[in-house]
Amino acid sequence: MATVNAYLTFNGNCEEAFLFYQSVFGGEFPYIGRFKDMPQEGGNKMDPALAEKIMHVSLPISKETCLMGSDTGGEWASSFKEGNNFSISINASSKEEADRLFNGLSAGGNVTMPMDTTFWGDYFGMWQDKFGINWMMSFNENQK
Repeated sequence: MATVNAYLTFNGNCEEAFLFYQSVFGGEFPYIGRFKDMPQEGGNKMDPALAEKIMHVSLPISKETCLMGSDTGGEWASSFKEGNNFSISINASSKEEADRLFNGLSAGGNVTMPMDTTFWGDYFGMWQDKFGINWMMSFNENQK
């Protein structure tokens, strides 16, 4: 069965926000990735201003949920709007479930990243549904 979590996007202050959330909720960050940790593709150089910004962070809130987030930058920064800077993140229990939910929820919407295996190992995709809600889909067979 899939789980659903909130994914927050920030305009450069993700680390500050998540340190604040951690001070309130407690817990530890199982992962903090920075944009400099991404593989460089096609000879593109990392913008030095983005290198230390957060690519992905997660903070477990309960056994079933976690708060996740990242900074925006580069080509994604132009669409940032405070107050609408969140997505619903689904963690599927199988690749088949990921495809079924992705295909169903993205119907009539705008796929911004088709489902594919990522450099961090997840089968992952993103879209905005026909109602304007941003979604992320992830499946990692090592996290069943």
